[in-house]
Amino acid sequence: MSIELRLSRASRIYRPSEPLEGKIIVKSPSSISHYGIRLTLNGSVNLQVRGGSAGVIESFYGVLKPIPILKKSIEVRPSGKIGPGTAEIPFSMILRQPGEDNLERFYETFHGANISIQYLVSVDIMRGYLHKTISTTVEFIVESDAADLFERPVSPEMVIFYITQDTQRHPLLAELKSGGFRVTGKMSTQFSLSDPITGELTVEASALPICSIDIHLLRVESVLLGEKIVTETSLIQTTQIADGDVCHNLTLPIYVILPRLLTCPTILPGPFSIEFKACIVISFQSELSKLHSKSDPTSPRLWIAMETLPLELVRTR
Repeated sequence: MSIELRLSRASRIYRPSEPLEGKIIVKSPSSISHYGIRLTLNGSVNLQVRGGSAGVIESFYGVLKPIPILKKSIEVRPSGKIGPGTAEIPFSMILRQPGEDNLERFYETFHGANISIQYLVSVDIMRGYLHKTISTTVEFIVESDAADLFERPVSPEMVIFYITQDTQRHPLLAELKSGGFRVTGKMSTQFSLSDPITGELTVEASALPICSIDIHLLRVESVLLGEKIVTETSLIQTTQIADGDVCHNLTLPIYVILPRLLTCPTILPGPFSIEFKACIVISFQSELSKLHSKSDPTSPRLWIAMETLPLELVRTR
């Protein structure tokens, strides 16, 4: 016997004011009796503090108490029988009724290193004491209601940047420190989640040949732990802008597509916060870099120059 939850939308994306619809598909070689089929919706913000980002005392806390967002349950079918073969049982459930008091605001789905915002729908076929309850769970994705969204278009806020040996806060190779380099450009820092990060950069001068130019997308997750805020920055994805030594004074386009489940609208500080940054990383050709080819790409190195820009992500209509 098998059970499957099939949602009405292949994307599994729903808004709080919309009904969650789908089918419960039960396949059984013979007829089975049950004591009811129950559908349950759960949404929560799951927080954790890892030892590497907290002190010794804080690391004992490990996983913190989840922040509940949604918890609903309905009986889809009363006790009865399911015949042999394949049975399809439709269901529909509103996530948030108008005027209904929720446990917490509906945050958008997000999967991070220390913070996870997740919505699950589960179905249970209860078979009594002598048989094990048959269950299955599917994650669905929540995006903000249209009424809560910004009007389109959100004009991208472009920030002008320049990267030289004098803007770096970490030690550099002697050749870079004495010979110098200069990279200028501009990049959008406030934009819709459905739009890419755009911009351009130009290598005006460089004492050493360039190996690679990359854009690191970073998430900054902060969790309130007692009276202390524990913050950790981690890498989401890397997009290469240039490979090898590029021509000087040639304008290179910046175009970075955001991953859906690993980004969400910027959430300002409260019990937790989720913010994002873009780090422009210029790697110069060096024998030393070949010896550390597997080093953390976000860590400052002698052969690397970088510039970090804060991002503000919003959801638009």
